[in-house]
Amino acid sequence: MIRQTAFVSSMHAIALILSLSNASHCVRADTLTVFAPASLGTLLEEIGAEWEAATGHDLILSTAGSSLIARQVMFGAPADVMILASSDWMDALGQGGHILARSRFDWLGNRLALIGQPGSDGPIGPWTGLEARLANGRLAMALVDAVPAGQYGRAALETLGLWSEVAPRVTETDNVRAALAWVATGVTSMGIVYVTDAKVDARVAVLGVFPAESHPPIRYPAAAVTHGERDLAQAFLAYLKEPAAIDLARQHGFLAGGGQGD
Repeated sequence: MIRQTAFVSSMHAIALILSLSNASHCVRADTLTVFAPASLGTLLEEIGAEWEAATGHDLILSTAGSSLIARQVMFGAPADVMILASSDWMDALGQGGHILARSRFDWLGNRLALIGQPGSDGPIGPWTGLEARLANGRLAMALVDAVPAGQYGRAALETLGLWSEVAPRVTETDNVRAALAWVATGVTSMGIVYVTDAKVDARVAVLGVFPAESHPPIRYPAAAVTHGERDLAQAFLAYLKEPAAIDLARQHGFLAGGGQGD
């Protein structure tokens, strides 16, 4: 059965590493630990369940912002597979010798969406109208200087010439799923998340999809962690490339192979 954990704050980093390290002595050798960004949580729960049924192995899934889980691996957290929403953070792990370079590949791609409440005036027209639509409301975004979804969102707004106008209205969250939740519960009137995040909560509506050229390509590189169970990690990475896994990812709205469009 898949066990899922989530790193909620960098303040808890050391305690979490110690608890996971202690737990690693209690799990069997055929237990795989996957660290992944929050935006992949729903998809990996389904893929992990199918992988467990097919192989008889167990899977532990830990999700959080890419920057946080990357740092956890740098500090020695017991992970076997690392999937990120940032090529830069995966590059940093590679430079530090924390991943097996030969195992790395771009698994999926994504798109960036502006979301709001269902029935809240419908899709946005010209992007230049965003400030007026936002009015006195708030815009939820993942941390714009640290979390990929926030960085992509800021880049898109800067490219469109909107960042300086909306920045005072931005409410930052720890990860993209938290930004989704703030819009879904009405804490903020709008948010910027991945298209795939918007699909998992009926309480939000997509108001617009940012042009692909307005931000760096959104790619999800995957790799085996150097200090993890390498053989098991390689087997799972191969499973992610199987047509069944790719088809499921497409159903969730992801783009295959790190692509930006179909």
